Amino acid sequence: MKPFLSEIASGPLARRSSRTAKIVYGKKEVLIGGNAPVVVQSMTNTDTADVIGTAIQIKDLARAGSELVRITVNNQEAAAAVPAIREQLDRMGVDVPLIGDFHYNGHILLRDYPECAQALSKYRINPGNVGQGAKRDTQFAQMIEMACRYDKPVRIGVNWGSLDQDLLARIMDENASLADPRTAQSVMYQALITSAIENAQRAEELGLGSDKIILSCKVSGVQDLIAVYRELSARCDYPLHLGLTEAGMGSKGIVASTAAMGVLLQEGIGDTIRISLTPEPGGDRCREVIVGQEILQTMGLRKFTPMVIACPGCGRTTSTVFQELADDIQTFLRDQMPVWKKQYPGVENMNVAVMGCIVNGPGESKHANIGISLPGTGESPAAPVFIDGTKAMTLRGDRIAEEFQAIVLDYVQKRYGSAAEVESN
Repeated sequence: MKPFLSEIASGPLARRSSRTAKIVYGKKEVLIGGNAPVVVQSMTNTDTADVIGTAIQIKDLARAGSELVRITVNNQEAAAAVPAIREQLDRMGVDVPLIGDFHYNGHILLRDYPECAQALSKYRINPGNVGQGAKRDTQFAQMIEMACRYDKPVRIGVNWGSLDQDLLARIMDENASLADPRTAQSVMYQALITSAIENAQRAEELGLGSDKIILSCKVSGVQDLIAVYRELSARCDYPLHLGLTEAGMGSKGIVASTAAMGVLLQEGIGDTIRISLTPEPGGDRCREVIVGQEILQTMGLRKFTPMVIACPGCGRTTSTVFQELADDIQTFLRDQMPVWKKQYPGVENMNVAVMGCIVNGPGESKHANIGISLPGTGESPAAPVFIDGTKAMTLRGDRIAEEFQAIVLDYVQKRYGSAAEVESN
């Protein structure tokens, strides 16, 4: 074995250098790119014309931690509803910036509904869906003109399901003339990247500031996304929005998003992410926000909520007590965060361990800020609690879950409450 000679490096590569775009609503500012943290955003799936329903879902997404929320603006009713949605959010004390998602008729809606154009904090334009032929350039220019008039940043979002066919034909012709033509897959990649960059340059020529442009090239395949964004990031310095365009349902969508974005984020690529999960019928839209946060937090890129470490269970843990306690504690911590992040600065850095038996329980509990090692099958019915590496007490009886939750709350108040007092003084 070779001697231990050098430090073993850990952590992601340095963030790619990019410009910084500022998304603003009132006093709220969200920075994308530059040295800003990677931003988590989401999108509603309500009918935008339903003002109350949309506002409630936006509130839920923002409370879950979505720092930007995108809404569909697809017709006159939706455009007319946007100012009312913004007003309803203001009444509820929700200051999350709103992004308007425009396709096909965006130039008309932004022109005919100036209050909508003003109420939004950012526009998303898909250059493949702004018109065909000569109309395309004119209608794209009209949308950029509105962004300039109202001083709004724009995401130029290319999607391989709606790629500009004229541009694709041009690149296919160029490829056919090569002595060694590229594969069809490579041509598609090239078309996506070219569309994004050329439209960004066109927007700048029309007067939109370079600090008001964000790019995305969305595909639905993991390896495709990695390949496209590696090349896109090398060819421009605009901030980049990451996301699979249709990640899928349930575990498939979560795994695909994590696999693709984990690689890119580890390489320092990506300034804002959206996890495009297809919710199960009646499913919670906020799940995509939680998954996005957990990707960033487990990679060590950001801190959002205290992390709960829990063992997977085995034949030593035939009781479900530790599983139920881990779920209860995780839900409790996340539910408290909208209040805690204001009252207890730094609480998002806390680690809580809920372990199921004596094998790894005490050790993992000692490594956490606060941990509990529950008894496994056949073990003594006692649950030692460790606080900052030291055994503090042992819980017994039928109220272990309630008592441990109270201990966690007491720890938060004592450990992070003083930090809040210091910060306010």
